[in-house]
Amino acid sequence: MDSKTLTTILIVIVCVLLFPVLIGIAGSVFGLIGGIFGGIFGLVGGIVGAVFGVIAAIFGAVFGFFGWLFDVDHSWFGPIHLFDRDVLTMLVLIIVIVLVARTRSPRRTGR
Repeated sequence: MDSKTLTTILIVIVCVLLFPVLIGIAGSVFGLIGGIFGGIFGLVGGIVGAVFGVIAAIFGAVFGFFGWLFDVDHSWFGPIHLFDRDVLTMLVLIIVIVLVARTRSPRRTGR
């Protein structure tokens, strides 16, 4: 046989045998790129979720404190008991009032 014919047959055989390998390599490249993009989106989503979680925790703590302070009944037309003789509530209120009064009083200098 001619050497051109052998070369052509050899190229066809190599292409047929290596075609699944090339498909696997292309699939792995697409998989890596997709995994990187998915990781980036997951990281951004996690950061946004953490920020909103911190904001929600602050609001929850503030409104939870006011709900505890005024002992709000969670029914639609339930009574609101203002300072329900809770010792800890009174202690917190006294501390807050003292701190506010101290910051508003004029400072005396020794001169």
